[in-house]
Amino acid sequence: MNSITIIGLGAGDLNQLPVGIYRLLKEQQDRLFVRTENHPVLEELQKEGLTFTSFDDTYEDHDQFETVYESIVSQLLEAAKKTDVVYAVPGHPMLAERTVQLLLEEEKTGQAVLNIKGGQSFLDATFNALKIDPIEGFQCVDATSLKREELQFLNHILLCQVYDSMIASEVKLTLLEDLPADYPVTIVTAAGSEKEKVLTVSLEDLDRKVEVDNLTSVYIAPVQKENLNHTFFRLREIIKELRGPDGCPWDRKQTHESLRKYLIEEAYEFIDAVDHEDDDHMVEELGDVLLQIMLHSQIGEDEGYFSVDDVILSISEKMIRRHPHVFQDVKVEGTEDVLKNWEAIKQEEKGKTSVSMLDSVPGSFPALLQAEELQKKAAKVGFDWDDVQLVIEKVKEEWQEFEEARANEDKEEMEKEFGDWLFAITNLARHYKINSETALQRTNRKFRMRMKAMEEAAELKGRTLNDYHLDQMEQLWIEAKQQYKGEE
Repeated sequence: MNSITIIGLGAGDLNQLPVGIYRLLKEQQDRLFVRTENHPVLEELQKEGLTFTSFDDTYEDHDQFETVYESIVSQLLEAAKKTDVVYAVPGHPMLAERTVQLLLEEEKTGQAVLNIKGGQSFLDATFNALKIDPIEGFQCVDATSLKREELQFLNHILLCQVYDSMIASEVKLTLLEDLPADYPVTIVTAAGSEKEKVLTVSLEDLDRKVEVDNLTSVYIAPVQKENLNHTFFRLREIIKELRGPDGCPWDRKQTHESLRKYLIEEAYEFIDAVDHEDDDHMVEELGDVLLQIMLHSQIGEDEGYFSVDDVILSISEKMIRRHPHVFQDVKVEGTEDVLKNWEAIKQEEKGKTSVSMLDSVPGSFPALLQAEELQKKAAKVGFDWDDVQLVIEKVKEEWQEFEEARANEDKEEMEKEFGDWLFAITNLARHYKINSETALQRTNRKFRMRMKAMEEAAELKGRTLNDYHLDQMEQLWIEAKQQYKGEE
């Protein structure tokens, strides 16, 4: 099998090219392929009469870089069937060169024999041009496949292969998700060559006032962590500091038990924001819920039992495990299949341990919500009325039993029977697909609205509701109902 010798053209001009690579280029030019002829070394060698086959036209034939690289590899493999070939790439073959990685994959399957030669990396010249030391923390990323979540802003970041203004624009939009528009970025072009350019501009001008080409990289200096308060690592740092020796006395003394009520309160405040369709308050209240999660996680870490990493790992693995139709090859027809799979996987996770089907309904749920969830669980095994009229009769029966207890002035029995009646009412709502908790919350909001209107009506007359008799307040109530008719 013929071989493909891969050489690097370096980062700069001909003076930086090793003698051995220079000779190889001159000797093998009749079977020399280059990914692109837009390189200072090739420009100078062409003046010396060097000939080669360029893949620049391949870029014009495809819309995606990955398909360009796949096509180049395919052409090289085809050429290697006839004779040994030499393939030259900018910089070093093992740095930011996707075609070489694809060729290495082909070599593993026996489709190619590679001989990789050296070449000066553009990083050496870039570090020198920027005057930075990568030992402080450095990340090199391909700009053509940039993913925001992979960027480590506390490090020096170099985005290479910023070929054109379109990629520069995509880079800008990605960075603007985390950095302000006036944040300085540095553009380095043809580092180490006579054409080297280093220019610092604001991020918003990255694709406006700057000329870029296939030798252009974008550098982002380490960002102060105070400017990254929107990131998860920063929130974790803040919570850890609050709980630390020099932190807040209140936060330091909290326990899982002392914080319990706050998680419940914050969850309800978020639900209230949802009910009011208030996006700003949703953001704020979700932040408060997240704060409680982070505090509990930090307490777990401080006590040596678990950390937020364990929390994230637990939910990540659960979501992957319970969504085989997304992360595996399981096929589903719709929502019903998804729910069936979910329940089956849950049961499998529990194993053969004897567990009541009702154990998954938390006893700390609000009573109406808990009643509905208990009834749903029972209904799944067939313990349910299939005729709603029977449910209505049950509601009447429970109310009658409450009336009997009331007639006997038996307070304890009244409470029991009233609870049974509420349970039956919840069941009736469920059969009509009405959420009892939501229904009661709606009535609560309606009552708030009308009472507020009554207070405002009294205030306009220089009075308070305490100044009114019951029949007068009844009239205010009727007026409030009329005022908000159709809005409740």
